[in-house]
Amino acid sequence: MNRRTFVKTLPAVTVLAGTTSGFPQDLQPINLMKPQKDGGKSVLAALEKRRTIRSISSRELPAQVLSNLLWAAFGVNREKASFGKPGRTAASASNSQEIDLYVAMARGVYLYEAVPHRLTPVVRGDFRARAGRGSAAKAPVNIFYVVDLTRYITADWQPDPHIGDPEVQKSYYYVATGLIDSNVYLFAASQGLAAWFHNCNRDKTAREFKLRPQQRMLFAQTIGYPD
Repeated sequence: MNRRTFVKTLPAVTVLAGTTSGFPQDLQPINLMKPQKDGGKSVLAALEKRRTIRSISSRELPAQVLSNLLWAAFGVNREKASFGKPGRTAASASNSQEIDLYVAMARGVYLYEAVPHRLTPVVRGDFRARAGRGSAAKAPVNIFYVVDLTRYITADWQPDPHIGDPEVQKSYYYVATGLIDSNVYLFAASQGLAAWFHNCNRDKTAREFKLRPQQRMLFAQTIGYPD
């Protein structure tokens, strides 16, 4: 598949058919297209092009590009990995998979669920500005990185005897976030997109996204076409 085919114009999202109850103000789940796992620049070429681009347009990402982006970030790349869990495109301590991706678009905020490869509604409304001003507020996609501390194994038997230590956990989830955001940067470079990793309004966004006490808002990353 060549790059021209990859970035052809497609509808922005594919929504599950039928009426779905229990979601915020009838915001529907987005059933992501099957990710395409070929095309784009080589790894070495993407590394050469990898950079932060802060000037990002409001042009929407096609549905296929959005699907490929989220899969590249932290999707499932093998059915079985360590500790009885699927494998993901980014590593995590003891395969904890403690980082969740909250995806803010113009219509609302969604949680990326890797195993069914879909976006589940969290809250309706445009919260992209919580990632920052300028391009972040108008770009088609802002990924908010959230750690769920309950994912760390703290039972009597555990693969890592230090994983219950809050300071150790902090080092783990910062590294995990860095691995995922690097995947996003490389995907963006391979596809001619712009990416920008940055801070966000942590306290206000955590309340608006209705995070649980054991969740922490960490950072945001803005993705779109260069402006």
